[in-house]
Amino acid sequence: MFRRDFLILTAAVSTVPALPALAGFDTGIEYEPGMVTKRLAAGETLFLDFSASWCSTCRAQASVIKTLQAENPAYLDNVTFVSIDWDSYADDDLTKSLNIPRRSTLVVLKGNQELGRIVAGTSRKDIKALMDTALGAATS
Repeated sequence: MFRRDFLILTAAVSTVPALPALAGFDTGIEYEPGMVTKRLAAGETLFLDFSASWCSTCRAQASVIKTLQAENPAYLDNVTFVSIDWDSYADDDLTKSLNIPRRSTLVVLKGNQELGRIVAGTSRKDIKALMDTALGAATS
């Protein structure tokens, strides 16, 4: 009996170092109300990631985004990635003004235009196309 308890406890404790990596999968700077308007006015191209920490689709999207960012540093050099916590900002003015239907929504903005959107999609091809749209807008 004690051996089984020991093995279960050991297995549980061995996963603790991995918890911080699983807890946060932010793909950009943390959103604060008003920041999007200011950054757009400054001429930045924004890639908005509306996500929730408990959302498996959001986690899949974040994994693709991070991989693409690592493969092509131009994304991070030219596009401002903004993580928006759905649980905190689902009823925010920004969320309402953009008609964001749910978490796991990715949106690219430049100036006063929305250049593209993905809702609940995890395809590498689609996310790369959206990121390429943002990069193209940022470098043109």
